[in-house]
Amino acid sequence: MSTYTLPDLPYDYSALEPHISARIMELHHSKHHKAYVDGANNALAAMAEARDTGNFANINRLEKDLAFHLGGHVNHSIFWTNLAPGAGGTPEGEVAAALQEFFGSFDAFKAHFNAVSLGIQGSGWGVLAWDPVGAQLVIQQLFDQQGNTAQGTIPILQLDMWEHAFYLDYQNVKADYVQAFWNIVNWENVSQRFDAARSGAASTLLIS
Repeated sequence: MSTYTLPDLPYDYSALEPHISARIMELHHSKHHKAYVDGANNALAAMAEARDTGNFANINRLEKDLAFHLGGHVNHSIFWTNLAPGAGGTPEGEVAAALQEFFGSFDAFKAHFNAVSLGIQGSGWGVLAWDPVGAQLVIQQLFDQQGNTAQGTIPILQLDMWEHAFYLDYQNVKADYVQAFWNIVNWENVSQRFDAARSGAASTLLIS
């Protein structure tokens, strides 16, 4: 049975400073993300044992565990590549055109994305995703690691709004964290994910 593994970051823990500190990045990646990887693998192993023994008494809990932990693994894997040192600025090319088409302007997109991210009640993510049914970009609030987004939408840009992502640097001033995020958005990666989502090849970039 395949197991999930913690991906290496494409940059050093300190590379995103001063916007995200090395201490947060180290804890976030090596502790929090690893816990999701371990949790997903443990859920899979427990499901395999249930099949072997025919004892499905805990299957509902295991299904929820897998959804939560696998969601955490996928979300973080995308998030790391959505960020890059010395990045930020504004997108170019087809991503820029799409943001203009679907949100009116880049500034309107940012305002919408910021409001969604800051409006999350509890823990979750701000997500820019491609909706293949409507063939359009949508902004979503993802609750926890796996709730409240439309089935089939493909994330191309994610912002982690769990407290562990920002509290050591920004305490409870979420707005400062969200503003800092735009200084390190890797628009090249977002563009690659956008192209893959529209072409139906999103699985090739899902967590790479």
